[in-house]
Amino acid sequence: MLSPHEFATLMLVRHAPEQIDMNRAELDALLERQLVMLEQSAEGRRHPQLTDRGRSLLKALSAGS
Repeated sequence: MLSPHEFATLMLVRHAPEQIDMNRAELDALLERQLVMLEQSAEGRRHPQLTDRGRSLLKALSAGS
């Protein structure tokens, strides 16, 4: 089960990954659950991206509303 902060962070990764603070504890939890992964940009900066599992979770949650 995701905490409200983890869920909000997952949604932020989906819609605005460039705005994520890479030091957020919630991001670590999402990485551990394999809901997000880190990708490196051409500039050498790391940014979070949803994994297939993360996309599936958000899709399932939005279908229930």
